[in-house]
Amino acid sequence: MRVLIVEDEKEIADGVAGILNGEGYNTDAVYDGEDGLDYILYGFYDIILLDVMLPGLNGFDILKKIRDKGISTPVIMLTAKSQVEDKIQGLNLGADDYLTKPFDAGELLARIRARIRNTADLSENVLSAYDISIDTSTYQLKKGDKAIKLSKTEYQMLECLMMNKGQILPKNTIINKVWGFDESGDYNNLEVYVSFLRKKLKFVGASACIVTQKGVGYSLNAGV
Repeated sequence: MRVLIVEDEKEIADGVAGILNGEGYNTDAVYDGEDGLDYILYGFYDIILLDVMLPGLNGFDILKKIRDKGISTPVIMLTAKSQVEDKIQGLNLGADDYLTKPFDAGELLARIRARIRNTADLSENVLSAYDISIDTSTYQLKKGDKAIKLSKTEYQMLECLMMNKGQILPKNTIINKVWGFDESGDYNNLEVYVSFLRKKLKFVGASACIVTQKGVGYSLNAGV
């Protein structure tokens, strides 16, 4: 599980990261709002811990921007404020939970586990975007009654695009997600697998399509 911590108090952010790393989570920590937004837009996280009072962009601004872009990653707001109005504002903007600082480490871990349980569809194992879905256990790409099997690499790429639908993902971001630092992960291989996926989307009759942003990267769009 990957967790992003957006918290301007470095000691708190690094302390929380240490606790989560000790529990087996992979964590990134950033200390201002603009970096936090960039990490959310171009990273891949299972949950976000988002402080309200941040330099650059505050937590409410970040939350509104990512929800407007269709990013549904669970967000737990962190704040030194305990006013009901702040909690209402955060929840109305799409926050999933709220913790007032200082908080107990055990409570934070419990809240994270609860959010992850609530978002994991263990019975269906299906990820959907626009008019397509993929079975995360069998790697089956489906549109209506038509289906085709994806390779592991194809699945990882399409999952990446589906989880960030409508957003342009830079080529390096996709390469790092799918291949990591493996030497086989280069621009040529990326283009080859995009071609494979386009053919399979066409095979199932999907309107959803992979769009090239020349010189930048790719996005999954609704199509026509």
